[in-house]
Amino acid sequence: MRLDLTTLNLVLAIEQTRSITRGAEREHLALAAASKRISDLETRLGVQLFERRARGVEPTEACRALVRHIRSLHASLHALESEVMEFARGIKGHLRIVANSGAIAEALPPDLVAFSQAHPQIRISLEDLTSAEVQAAVAEGRADVGVFTAPLLDSRMQTFNYRSGRLAVLVPEGHVLADRASISFDELLDYDLVGLHAGAAAQELMREQALARGRTLNARLQVRGFDAIAQLVESGLGVAVLPQAPAERFAQVFKVRQLRLEEDWARRDYVLGVLRQERLPTVVQRFVDALCPPETRTETTASTQPLRGTA
Repeated sequence: MRLDLTTLNLVLAIEQTRSITRGAEREHLALAAASKRISDLETRLGVQLFERRARGVEPTEACRALVRHIRSLHASLHALESEVMEFARGIKGHLRIVANSGAIAEALPPDLVAFSQAHPQIRISLEDLTSAEVQAAVAEGRADVGVFTAPLLDSRMQTFNYRSGRLAVLVPEGHVLADRASISFDELLDYDLVGLHAGAAAQELMREQALARGRTLNARLQVRGFDAIAQLVESGLGVAVLPQAPAERFAQVFKVRQLRLEEDWARRDYVLGVLRQERLPTVVQRFVDALCPPETRTETTASTQPLRGTA
């Protein structure tokens, strides 16, 4: 079944004006032609799109569903037009990157800057997702490159070791732990925790580790963003576990102290993933080579990836 853009735009115009006459006028169609288009579309879809009223029309639920898709289509067409027009301005490619929050906070920024300076003709977009969402986006073709923490969930991806980091503990100044240099997870479980939303790496990893000890997390607050966590810790609402790099920065900005987390699982291995295919697009290959140089590159597999959280 084919749906032409003129008819879809007509549906949107009628839905917005609540009138077939005004919708036809807005789309520069004769009233008879517009009425036939709507009638034919209703027949092809097998549903009624508009209920005729004395003072116009009222969209049905089926029509509202169709309108949502039409608006989504318009957004996609606008993005398509914008991206294609960039080639006229010298842009030679668009690299869609998705990464988890830890990778964005700890590893990616300097590499993105270096790549952008070396390839100014390539436009880069970056989206913050959980590791599971990152893998799904790459495997389904919605992103070109993903950076995430193990485990590797989707065999459709080819992955390479990228960077390593650690989890650290953040406590407020004046806290009973503030003079400590390090702390074990068992000790930490005695305190209220401020963490990221459910599904984020540190939160899921701590939950699993607590369950393995027969205990539960005292998760007092869960928010989005490391900055929010640091401010809540500074306010004395709890302690937090987050990547070491942002923890070090926050210790210089907020009234908080950073402690080392004395656990083997506090080490985080970041993985760079692309869709497994015989030949990568040139732009993607350049990015992979920049972040994981061929001479030092090591490929990872699902069987060798330890569990280190999901975001």
